[in-house]
Amino acid sequence: MYNSRILIIDDEDKIRNLLAQILTLEGYELFTAGSIKSGIKLLEREKINVMLCDVKLPDGNGVDAVQKLKNVCPYAEIILLTAYGNIPDGVKAIKLGAFDYITKGDDNDKIIPLVSKAAEKSRLQYKIHSLEEQIFNKYSFSNILGSSKALIQAKELAKKIVLNDTTVLLTGETGTGKEVFAQAIHYEGKRSSKNFIAVNCSTFTKDLLESKLFGHKAGSFTGATKDQKGLFEDAHEGTIFLDEIGEMDVELQARLLRVLETGSILKVGETKETKVDVRIIAATNRSLENECDEGRFRADLYYRLSVFQIKLPSLAERKEDIQELSGYFTGLFAQKTNKKIIGMEPDFVEILKGHHWKGNIRELKNIIERAVILTDGETLRKSDLPYDFSFGNVENIFTLAGMEKEHIKKILSYSKGNKTKAAELLDIGLTTLYAKLKEYNI
Repeated sequence: MYNSRILIIDDEDKIRNLLAQILTLEGYELFTAGSIKSGIKLLEREKINVMLCDVKLPDGNGVDAVQKLKNVCPYAEIILLTAYGNIPDGVKAIKLGAFDYITKGDDNDKIIPLVSKAAEKSRLQYKIHSLEEQIFNKYSFSNILGSSKALIQAKELAKKIVLNDTTVLLTGETGTGKEVFAQAIHYEGKRSSKNFIAVNCSTFTKDLLESKLFGHKAGSFTGATKDQKGLFEDAHEGTIFLDEIGEMDVELQARLLRVLETGSILKVGETKETKVDVRIIAATNRSLENECDEGRFRADLYYRLSVFQIKLPSLAERKEDIQELSGYFTGLFAQKTNKKIIGMEPDFVEILKGHHWKGNIRELKNIIERAVILTDGETLRKSDLPYDFSFGNVENIFTLAGMEKEHIKKILSYSKGNKTKAAELLDIGLTTLYAKLKEYNI
């Protein structure tokens, strides 16, 4: 309460001073104005929580001024004061956005709890606005680092569709930042206040992914003890991001196509469809056109998903961004590890620029994190990089780890990037494969 700021707009000095005195004793910070015009000027330079505004002022009617005052300070609450209250004016004031409408001369003790309630509502609105700004700043396009031509073109293309509900397909190699782009499209768009839900289609079996996306009825399968909402329902009026869409089972592709065509989902074990309003952003590191030709992906779904397609550049296509990205990750991990690191040695940066970066930004991030942990100095040096970086990126195939890495890469190539298939061929669990991929930066 004691940090709240009150503006009194009244042309009568006696009333203005009396109200100011009462509210100052309650610990509020007070500002005063004698007209609507002077009140607006003050609002332009001060953050106000509550306005006490007279209805009859020299330059206009307080009721009619509610919208003007709200336009200048949208998170402040307005309490209108009148000498002669009437119901039509009171109704109009509330409809225009006033917090309350009271008659002067009433017991002044009523003003204190009323202002307190209005101040609490205003503080909550400012807090929500601040949180929304933090989220926006974190996920906005301006936070996607890099000034290369390829990246700028991708960002400019994405910005063109943030304000409509067009389905988007993001393509590009693994680790190029497809989820970061999806978040920016969501948080800069009109659905930003609603949920953004991301799901990786390759990490679930067909049945589990079906239940996760669409939900299920109790008793629809073993273990379904109660009704369960799906991610499409959780994302209602927001955005769902379907990563690695190319690995979705063909039967599920048909169900996804129906969502796009009808805006409805059918829960597992349910007979009645549920309407959902969801924007779909999908991503893949595969060529879905080739997948369609080979019968692994539905052509009709591909055409619906690729209404607006954006290809994200690999790190090899934007090597001029490597130094900026590396500097950002260095600062990030130095802070996390409580190390004082002021920069990178020139030969360290040159080696980074010469690397092939098959894992793209994700691989770069992992390498910088490792270097920050290893370094004993205030700058990152060539010696802080892995062995294969320091010696021309030649894999040490004489170690078991090196041989394992090469074998996994060959199996992934054979399975055309299908990790579930690769795990089966390698006779290991899918989670074990993912751990190996992270360990070897594949």
